[in-house]
Amino acid sequence: FLAAPSVVQAIVKAAEPYEGCLEIGPGPGILTCQLVKRAKKMVAIEFDARMESLLALSTPGCEVIIGDAMQVDLAAVLKTLPEPRALVSNLPYYITGPLLERFAQVRSEYSVSVLMMQKEVGQKIIALPSDRARGSLSVHLQSQFKISHVVNASAGCFLPPPKVDSIVLKFVPRTDQFPIHFSRVVKAGFTQNRKTLINNLSATFRQTKADIESILSECGLPVTSRAFELWESDWIRLATEVEKQPWIESVAKTSKK
Repeated sequence: FLAAPSVVQAIVKAAEPYEGCLEIGPGPGILTCQLVKRAKKMVAIEFDARMESLLALSTPGCEVIIGDAMQVDLAAVLKTLPEPRALVSNLPYYITGPLLERFAQVRSEYSVSVLMMQKEVGQKIIALPSDRARGSLSVHLQSQFKISHVVNASAGCFLPPPKVDSIVLKFVPRTDQFPIHFSRVVKAGFTQNRKTLINNLSATFRQTKADIESILSECGLPVTSRAFELWESDWIRLATEVEKQPWIESVAKTSKK
């Protein structure tokens, strides 16, 4: 459980201003009792039923839902809260990826999310082009959110201390429109990080390297390009060019089977 007052205050400040707040995984309410002070209405979803009585004592003004955040209808819960809404969570390490995906799916329902996660994962999420930590997760989340660093939280900020350090990131939803196959092309580009973009796209889309080289040329990308080097604008041009190809729909249908 988080036990560092400075980190708690940094999270609350990053989430402001908000009228409604949803916290995922509040535990005994160390962060919750501070978040609720600034909310007209607050809801917390907690998996461990043993925490319900502790939350009733530490944060009596918070509505507690005992359940699995991977199963609860997050959009429905968020819609019960006044706007602007904040989503806050100290993400369980073992389901960080699935929860991030769920939060992205309901991003139209909140103004900001402030999330704590394993530092290594967070560094991948905010990695910029030319940083070898950059992967498909970086590109996907950065296309959906404006992401910024809030604060680092060493293992000593928790009781008991975990074996890894954590990081807190702020996510502000974006409303930009992207090509239909943007995510597919990004995922294909990062299939094998050690390989060049042309090799990954050729293998994934089952097209000749000559065909892929022609697409890269149209986008102004050298054949030696690697996925982690590309900027978002490069991915948009690449996805747009791929969508012009006559084979993309058949490839897309096959990959869904």
